Amino acid sequence: MNFSSFLFKRFLAVLPLVFFLPLMTFVLMHYVPGNYFDSLRLNPQISPDTIKRYEELYHLNEPVLMQYGHWLKSILRLDFGYSFSYKQPVLNLLASRFWNTLALTGTSFLLAWFLAVALGLNAGLKRGGLLDKSCRLMAYLGLSIPGFFLCLLLMAAAATWTRLPLGGMESALYEDLSFGHKILDRLSHMVIPVSVLTFSSFAYLFRFMRAQTLTVTEKDFVFYLRTLRVPERSILYKHVARNAVNPMITLFGLELPALFSGAALVEIFTGWPGLGSMMLQAVRAQDLFLVLGNMMILSVLLVAGNLIADILLATLDPRIRLEGKS
Repeated sequence: MNFSSFLFKRFLAVLPLVFFLPLMTFVLMHYVPGNYFDSLRLNPQISPDTIKRYEELYHLNEPVLMQYGHWLKSILRLDFGYSFSYKQPVLNLLASRFWNTLALTGTSFLLAWFLAVALGLNAGLKRGGLLDKSCRLMAYLGLSIPGFFLCLLLMAAAATWTRLPLGGMESALYEDLSFGHKILDRLSHMVIPVSVLTFSSFAYLFRFMRAQTLTVTEKDFVFYLRTLRVPERSILYKHVARNAVNPMITLFGLELPALFSGAALVEIFTGWPGLGSMMLQAVRAQDLFLVLGNMMILSVLLVAGNLIADILLATLDPRIRLEGKS
């Protein structure tokens, strides 16, 4: 099986997820008692005719599956619907918040993976050493402390001992700053939320990488390479590291959407204007199209993450393509 055929088959296998997750959300929201228009009906300034016109305009007076079908058709025109609570098109809202969340999750994603792979590999190679014990302690703490509690601890520590901003994305006088100071201002606001997200992801990635390293070092091929007097450094960092990293890549597909959803709570606590805080507001207001838009982004990230993981695995290990053929 050539590489393009392999990718095409993998794409077809994961594509239904893009539509399945929003569909499940759509059905669940439909069966939750009440909707956004019920709150409008309590407002005497809004006439029943106005509400009825909105329901007809967005096909909300039709059966559930037909409503979902109309929404999917509108997506083909890049129309994700209208947010009734924010009074804006959903696409505009998602576009304005997506990059804020991406800045947090992207930075923490890169930091967590870099630290987990580097430290997990070295801790596995030097089992029982100071680095191994220190990193294992950090990993235990990362797995034990809930993200929201760690966020509160860091905010309390920052308020006591540092001048780091405790919330938001920009300072009050941000517009008056020079370009360089604007960048520093944004970075200072990212310290706490990025630290929380990185620490939480690092904990289990490190443990997985360390366990893989320990497993690979006990394989027969490592013993065979040593009998051939291959330099130890080459064995460890070229053969052991490469085989230990491969299983980590399978986590990539799940890590990407998990970071976006995990960032929601951190965004709410730190006042970061991202998708997470907007999602909470949308769910509380039963803003149907905004919730669906958020779910569509998570679905696309899940599919994209799995595809990227498949590409990396197939590139690093051609046997995977051959297994798909068999």
